[in-house]
Amino acid sequence: MSTVPAEAVSGHPEQARQVSATSVAPVALAAPLAPRARLLPALGAVYRAQLSRARVARIPLLFVATFQSIGIMVLMRGVVDGGAEARAVVAGSSVLVVAFVALNLLAQYFGQLRAGGGLDHYATLPVPPAAVVLGAAGAYASFTVPGTVVTAVTGSILFQLPLTHLWVLAAVVPLAGAALAGLGAALGLLAPRQELATLLGQLGMSAALLLGVLPAGRLPGPISYARDLLPSTYGVEALARTFEARPDWAVVGLDLAVCAAVGVVSLTVATWAYRRAAVR
Repeated sequence: MSTVPAEAVSGHPEQARQVSATSVAPVALAAPLAPRARLLPALGAVYRAQLSRARVARIPLLFVATFQSIGIMVLMRGVVDGGAEARAVVAGSSVLVVAFVALNLLAQYFGQLRAGGGLDHYATLPVPPAAVVLGAAGAYASFTVPGTVVTAVTGSILFQLPLTHLWVLAAVVPLAGAALAGLGAALGLLAPRQELATLLGQLGMSAALLLGVLPAGRLPGPISYARDLLPSTYGVEALARTFEARPDWAVVGLDLAVCAAVGVVSLTVATWAYRRAAVR
């Protein structure tokens, strides 16, 4: 109903008709936007989608990664007899499967996603950036579990190491996988070109191969310092210590804690890189 007094327009029929028309016109209200998805439900949705995609497209590459690591152990069997060097070779080869998938392939995936405009699709969804990065990283890290277990068991039999404490892989795989996946995602998102992302992923996997599989005692001094900067090093050290007759669990826990801290840092950097790439 109009709030204009009748006497104000009683002498002007045209104005009265205008007031009457505007008084009954509907008011258009802006539709409220859907609430932004919470982190955990969005993370679960992205994780399931990425895991399904990886299961279909990456199974052949998982076989390649596993056979590659087993082949490296067979070659090293002719050079290393046992002791600390054998433990380092088996642990490094097992984590190398994680590096091949979580670092190398994830760098290529995010590089391709950025180059092909796939980030625009995620940017239109009410999904937190952390959910996209963590979901993809978790899916690729989970995908490495079968190959890592097969490699660790094969290496233990090949070098006659105990299988008693291989349960520690339940901690090594997700922690090392998170650290390497975060690094791979950051490389893929920060690389200006898709080809450069692929190159960086290959270089990262090569670093994991050379610095992780080769015994630390045989590396030159400067290169050993670079080994300490590699995210997977601490997962390799933790797994290698469990092959000892009496593992020092305090040191194993410390290595895993450092690996977890590096994983948090690398995933944080990857999340920042995703935000940076999505707004461009």
